[in-house]
Amino acid sequence: MDLMRKKPVAQDRQPEELRRELGGFQLILLGIGCTVGAGIFVVTGTTAALHAGPAIVFSFLLSGFGCLCAGLCYAEFASMIPEAGSAYSYAYATIGEFVAWIIGWDLILEYLFGAATVAVGWSGYVASFLSDIGLALPPHLCNGPIRFSEGHWQLTGDLVNLPALLVILVLTVILILGIRESAWVNATIVFLKVAVIVLFIVVCFPHIKPQNWTPFVPPNTGKFDGFGWTGVLAAAGIIFYAYIGFDAVSTAAQETKKPERDMPVGILGSLTICTILYILVSLVLTGVVSYKELNVPAPVAFAVQQVGPSVAWIRPLIELGAIAGISSVILVLLLGQPRIFYRMAADGLLPPVFARVHPKFRTPYVTTALTGLIAAVIASLFRIEVLSALVSIGTLLAFVIVCVSVWVLRRTRPELPRRFRTPWVPLVPILGAVVCAAQMVFLSLETWVRLLVWLIVGLLIYFGYSRQHSRIRQGNRQV
Repeated sequence: MDLMRKKPVAQDRQPEELRRELGGFQLILLGIGCTVGAGIFVVTGTTAALHAGPAIVFSFLLSGFGCLCAGLCYAEFASMIPEAGSAYSYAYATIGEFVAWIIGWDLILEYLFGAATVAVGWSGYVASFLSDIGLALPPHLCNGPIRFSEGHWQLTGDLVNLPALLVILVLTVILILGIRESAWVNATIVFLKVAVIVLFIVVCFPHIKPQNWTPFVPPNTGKFDGFGWTGVLAAAGIIFYAYIGFDAVSTAAQETKKPERDMPVGILGSLTICTILYILVSLVLTGVVSYKELNVPAPVAFAVQQVGPSVAWIRPLIELGAIAGISSVILVLLLGQPRIFYRMAADGLLPPVFARVHPKFRTPYVTTALTGLIAAVIASLFRIEVLSALVSIGTLLAFVIVCVSVWVLRRTRPELPRRFRTPWVPLVPILGAVVCAAQMVFLSLETWVRLLVWLIVGLLIYFGYSRQHSRIRQGNRQV
């Protein structure tokens, strides 16, 4: 079938335009850099306050289990198809071009809105920190003017989220300068923010009040996503975007020294470390402060403030760690998106300009600049609750397709060399696909509508441009 033509699985056909600089350790840091950020410093508190209460721990466990299954599938593909493009490239080699286009377009939603979402969380901590040192920014310059509340779009009266806009632009410049420089910046930030998170856990653990965990699963309020076990499932779907770090690792395959060996190490290593950190922070956060009070822009810093003077000394450190830590998440998300554009353009599905590589810096500078500008505009206009749900549904859809693709390729191409093999196939891929699909079901109708609109736009582009310009369709196998 014309729409289902597949790209050959070969490990030596991609152009060596991008510089191979990354090893397994750098990839683990890249995954932690992208995963530990707004999810742990912002969304953990807001989601506990609005949907799950202390049972946010179960939400992270459920999301983490789905990510583990998907991560094992990602690791097999990354060791077998070591090129940029992540799930897009995997689907192209296994299911076909049409599905690959859908997942590539979906990944644009994931990374573009992901960077914007995290930038909004970053802005909240910057505003809190500056206020603490007597340099408070005007509120109308720290919040997006557009929100979605009770089924309606509303103007808030604010002007622009200026900090969110500026941080994206600065990090975009760093990414254009080179992958080595970007990895060094990320590694420095990762060590800083992990140290701050461990400090928060150790210092605040003795101040946990068990009564804050009662009831651990608050009773449902009558709304589907209003606490109870349905609230736990809804929260799992919302926070899922906090786990997309290992997906971002896979986008850097063409800049990895030995991708068949290092990609599985980076994906599974970062996923394991981040899941442990999420669970520990969730327990401490909801233990020291009632979950009802955590719907604030900087919940971890707020929790430290509520504990009292004995731990007040770590609040500035928490805020600085959050600011630095969330910066690395934005950095990695902005790194992943251009490489997906690059791969799709190299396959002919996007205009050739998207595949341009800077002659000196060896980075996809055109798509990096474009991604940064669009993400900056989105972050400056919209509130975090709108953006985070969109990122989650995009991520979940990508994971479902990857899990299915591993199973398909095991049956159709069992002879292909696999340096890493997903265990217990088809059980692990089926569990990964089912858990991720179930979390999509529990997201709001409005989120589904926005995803559908986004996919319709993508289909118009595919049938209007991509299908006619596909290199495989034109008979050119050297993509």
